[in-house]
Amino acid sequence: KVLYLKDLAQKVLDGLPTLDQLQAMEDESIIEALTPIKGVGRWTVQMLLMFRLHRLDVLPVDDLGIRAGIRRVYSLAELPNKKTVEDLGQMWKPYRSIACWYLWQGLEIKDN
Repeated sequence: KVLYLKDLAQKVLDGLPTLDQLQAMEDESIIEALTPIKGVGRWTVQMLLMFRLHRLDVLPVDDLGIRAGIRRVYSLAELPNKKTVEDLGQMWKPYRSIACWYLWQGLEIKDN
């Protein structure tokens, strides 16, 4: 973890965009800017996009909770793959983040 912090600190010194600068950027540009940081992957940046930058159209296709939520809502036998999540998510545009919030919350509901 110390290596991650040192890498982040170095990236900040090297000109990593600030939160204000990120706010003005496109989602994919933000992902490209932040994933070179050690320990930061696409999913981590997508969570930043959704919960800190309040982007309304983010679909973290690799998120296990999203996949489980889709499995439950659509009564699928197995967890959907990335392509299935992407395909289903097309109908939720431009509010895929909101759909994700509902999918995550739906996992809290107990089955009968």
